[in-house]
Amino acid sequence: MIQFYLRKHPLLVIVLAQLFGTSLWFTVNGVWDGLAADLSFSERDLGLLMLSVQAGFIVGTLLIAISGIADRYRASHIFALSSFIGALFSLLFVVLITTPSAAMLIRFLTGLCLAGIYPLGMKLVISWTPKHAGAALSWLVGMLTLGTALPHLLRGLTLNLPWQWPLMVAALLAVCGGLLVLALGDGAYLPKAQRSSARRIKLGDGFRAMRKPNFRAVAGGYFGHCWELYAFWMLVPLLVNHALQDTSLSASSLVPWLSFLIIGLGALGCIAGGWLSRRQGNYWVATRALCASGIICLLYPMLSWAPAWLLLPLLMVWGICVIADSPQFSALAANAAPSQYVGSSLAMMNAIGFALTIPAIWIVSSLWELQGVWSVLWLLPGPMLGLCAMRGYRPI
Repeated sequence: MIQFYLRKHPLLVIVLAQLFGTSLWFTVNGVWDGLAADLSFSERDLGLLMLSVQAGFIVGTLLIAISGIADRYRASHIFALSSFIGALFSLLFVVLITTPSAAMLIRFLTGLCLAGIYPLGMKLVISWTPKHAGAALSWLVGMLTLGTALPHLLRGLTLNLPWQWPLMVAALLAVCGGLLVLALGDGAYLPKAQRSSARRIKLGDGFRAMRKPNFRAVAGGYFGHCWELYAFWMLVPLLVNHALQDTSLSASSLVPWLSFLIIGLGALGCIAGGWLSRRQGNYWVATRALCASGIICLLYPMLSWAPAWLLLPLLMVWGICVIADSPQFSALAANAAPSQYVGSSLAMMNAIGFALTIPAIWIVSSLWELQGVWSVLWLLPGPMLGLCAMRGYRPI
């Protein structure tokens, strides 16, 4: 009976599960103040913990792509198992961490689990809603964004409780997400390559797409987008705290709520971008969002003297623009890639894109104490080079 009701609204079930599962991604950012106070961690340690998650995600996606696991086993089973194990690592983080090195190891393992949640969520969407995959993927990326923001909301709701509570709640949500997908199962519609016997994907297959000018252009745009995105998300609590420092408002109580709002608004950006793409096209939405994000990145440190009522709305607009182009890059890349290598081409593009988040996060987290808000200028090359690359795209 439960499965019957779940299958009446499969997209809703998948995006909720995605929201719950990806809440594990930024849990440390949400509780950073309490964690740093208890264990004497620095902003540089925060960057290292975020790098560990990204590295785990990259390794996990490559392992899934090369081994063909996603083609040999049910996506719902992989998603559920990844959610359960990720929840376990979130609880182990609460119990076992005493040093940054131990914390980095656990966060790396959490990133491995996230590789079985986010990409497999895309496969589930396609298997259930093939006719509306583009719009559905906009919702899915929107839920990834909201899941990224969720730890800040959890911290706001548990502000007077120890920092361990939001991590435990995120673990519980991940378990719920896994159970939802497990009950839903896989959809009946799968790409032809997945109906046939699975073959191992060669890394060289993905790079074949780079011979096509349109794919190179889209990949370049996506790489620039990735350079900015996760480093910005990591900086949001620090930027909010900076914006509030000259006000009479309580930064400690407002930072979690405002961080959730700024990052979470990106979900609306994804959904609105999906709606606009039907009228203006994927290229139009991707380039406009990337351009707007780059302009804010350039102007923001120059306006660091401004009052909070100006800086906070600017951060909200940045939060919308910085992710709105992501589903559009995926759609453009899928159309530009050779038909027989779409899966491996997208896997290659995603792996490189997420790899680029590592130096970006390391640079801004290492320089924050020295440069403060001006460190965001290190993100500007992403949108600039991404837009230059997109000039090589020729609509078909």
